[in-house]
Amino acid sequence: MKKLMIVLFVISSLMVFSVGFDELRTQFVRANSERNVEKMEVVIDLTENNTNDASIMALNAEAMTEIANWGYTDDAIREDMYEKAVEKGEAAVEIESTTYTNYVAGAAIGRLAQYKGIVSSLFMLGDFDDYISTAIELDPNNFKALVAMGMRYRDTPWPAGNNKKSEQYLKQAIEAEPTYINSYYELGILYKEWGKDEEAIEMFEEVLERPVHPNFVAQGEEAKMEAEKHLEELR
Repeated sequence: MKKLMIVLFVISSLMVFSVGFDELRTQFVRANSERNVEKMEVVIDLTENNTNDASIMALNAEAMTEIANWGYTDDAIREDMYEKAVEKGEAAVEIESTTYTNYVAGAAIGRLAQYKGIVSSLFMLGDFDDYISTAIELDPNNFKALVAMGMRYRDTPWPAGNNKKSEQYLKQAIEAEPTYINSYYELGILYKEWGKDEEAIEMFEEVLERPVHPNFVAQGEEAKMEAEKHLEELR
């Protein structure tokens, strides 16, 4: 029995390393779109031991970041996941600096900063800016990086915040990927907080009128529900 278990473990390990990035990415997109904890945990398990492929390492970091965003409610668990995601994301950038690895590292840092004090958060903001800016430089159509930068300028207190810059990045995100309705939603939030009610209403109506992106179904449906609430307040 012991020999059989060893053989099964070896076969399982070989299967893990035989799965390429494209297949792993497909599994990640499906799990993230559904916000399915069990499926995302499988992706994390399949990618956590890879230490030489930057894309797979970044995928592991992105999977940990996303499951912490919507899969767990315990703050200690979430912070621990973000810590691990930052470590893995930064290691991926060291191996290969691409728009994807830089975006993932920056996104994880942005999430982790929410759990740190003001001083630590300010230092982390510089790292976030470096990674996300590099991601955009390497691919000006990286809409997720553009959204992240737009939210950064919207949500960071003065003097680090800037509504005009936030608007610029979120509009660029919409131009880069018009079917991602969360860009409209985040721009609507900016306009509402900015006191531009007419523009906010227009953006929230766009969220309701447009279909959800197939890669972000649960997130899109949540955006539609929240957009309705904001519209009720604004009308």
